[in-house]
Amino acid sequence: MAWLQLKASIAPEQAEWLEELLLAEGASAITLQDAHDEPVFEPDRGTTPLWSETVLTGLYDDLNEVEAMIERVRRAWAEQLPDDPAPQIEYELLADRDWEREWMDGFEPLRMGQRLWIVPSWHEAPDPDAVNLLLDPGLAFGTGTHPTTALCLGWLDAQDLAGRQILDYGCGSGILAIAALKLGADTAVGVDIDPQALQASRDNAERNQIDEASLILDYPEKIGRGEFEVVVANILAGPLIEMASTIAARVRPAGQLALSGILAAQAESVLDAYRAQGILMDAPQEKEGWVLLTGHRPG
Repeated sequence: MAWLQLKASIAPEQAEWLEELLLAEGASAITLQDAHDEPVFEPDRGTTPLWSETVLTGLYDDLNEVEAMIERVRRAWAEQLPDDPAPQIEYELLADRDWEREWMDGFEPLRMGQRLWIVPSWHEAPDPDAVNLLLDPGLAFGTGTHPTTALCLGWLDAQDLAGRQILDYGCGSGILAIAALKLGADTAVGVDIDPQALQASRDNAERNQIDEASLILDYPEKIGRGEFEVVVANILAGPLIEMASTIAARVRPAGQLALSGILAAQAESVLDAYRAQGILMDAPQEKEGWVLLTGHRPG
């Protein structure tokens, strides 16, 4: 069926008001997008920052009386925010299309390093003899497309993981832990504070036929105080610095550490935090403004 799309450019502090008004008019979905190319890299905890100019879009399955709907929104806006001019709302009809198929077609297999491929679950593997990790990009906790994830996967691909024990701190989709297992690791532990992330990891582990005994998934406080031969954490610079003592304590003597989710300008602060914990850190590896920091604990 066709859809009606309403769209307006607004200031970030106005987004919540307009979203409520469009939902009150029966919007099936609301999306917020950047009007320009203005990334928000690392927000303060507890905040949901928006771009200086945000495009808010409402999607409707009712195509009737759109002008009357927009007028009601304008009147409600004037009542609630009399000092702020109402945003200019544009509308268009979207033809019926196979949106799910078009979305799926946007994801292609990605090669990471020499051995590893990330393959969307509906694609054939380009190289059946490679190490193929099947992933559902709909689980948006790490798909391999972001530079930070790609840096971590490339690093894992270059390591000899045979028989080793891995900790994935902040596992998200489980992509790093599962990749490590498929690259030869003996066991992996994935921890995350988000129950949806743990479920996404379980789903992807099942999709890749990972033995339940090989991959333990739980909250950080539930996994005891064990040390690991390889620890990876693809989070953000702020949490990595705050948890430096906790994460570094998981690296056993002669064990390796890989950290990502870090902007190039933040690298030195993260390096200092982990050097202070006794980790010998290597020079950063950079990709598209993001860095991977690696190191090891002396044996």
